[in-house]
Amino acid sequence: MSGPRVVALGGGHGLASSLRAARAYAGTIAGIVSVADDGGSSGRIRRELGLPAPGDLRRCLSALASEDTLLARSLEHRFESGALEGHPVGNLLIAGLASATGDFEAAISEVSRLIGAEGTLYPATRGSVTLLADSDAGALCGQVTIERGSNIRNLRLDPATARTPEAAVDAIMTADQVIIGPGSLFTSVLAAAMAPAVRDALLHTSATRVFVANIANDRGEAHGFGLPEHVETLHQHGIVPDVVVTPPETPRVEEVPTRVSVGDVAGEDGWGHDPAKLGAVLADLLTQSNGPTQ
Repeated sequence: MSGPRVVALGGGHGLASSLRAARAYAGTIAGIVSVADDGGSSGRIRRELGLPAPGDLRRCLSALASEDTLLARSLEHRFESGALEGHPVGNLLIAGLASATGDFEAAISEVSRLIGAEGTLYPATRGSVTLLADSDAGALCGQVTIERGSNIRNLRLDPATARTPEAAVDAIMTADQVIIGPGSLFTSVLAAAMAPAVRDALLHTSATRVFVANIANDRGEAHGFGLPEHVETLHQHGIVPDVVVTPPETPRVEEVPTRVSVGDVAGEDGWGHDPAKLGAVLADLLTQSNGPTQ
């Protein structure tokens, strides 16, 4: 397919928004998704089956589904009672295929095929990883614990040598644009970007690296962080974006040591991103990067 090669990385609802946005202008799409979640349904699957967390991958599959089939519509359905209470259908489908085949990545590929996904998804790491971080209250372990923390710093993965699928690294290296975020800074964005091979590829790719800032920030882990602190934290962890996308009236934009693109990208709820608006801004950035030098 002709058109720009776009990679998006992170986790949760933010990455799903970026993938939906990319569908409007990309020729090919790849998502690189954190599998570090240890709460809720994903945490139960990790503990009981020894698999990487499927939840963020499930959300991204829903974002890329091209066929309005019963299966595609059912991925997000959660059981409300019984032994399966709290589990979404998509998590169980991924876990079932991974358990049957012994291949988590093959399970993702098969679900992608079944729903006609317009893009390819890769786990940021090939196996389960645990997030570690430091804070004023001491060492923190696990995504749920870090989400509830404050004054977070020095995020890292355990094991530190966690491997990334080679195809995911190749996608970053050959991309025209890499979208970083939006999402929770430590437990979504950095959780994916801190995989050693991912971070190295982000450093060396010739793609335009775009950090999509959050519309609102009141999660505990980034409490008190403005846009400058978000970008500074990325830099501290070896992630250096070329441009930052942020909504109008974002405070202290002048303090950001990176090019900033201000655009109306907010959804109606005032909390998340509107994929259509975000897609238009991201497409325009690609046009600018491919245009003549000013």
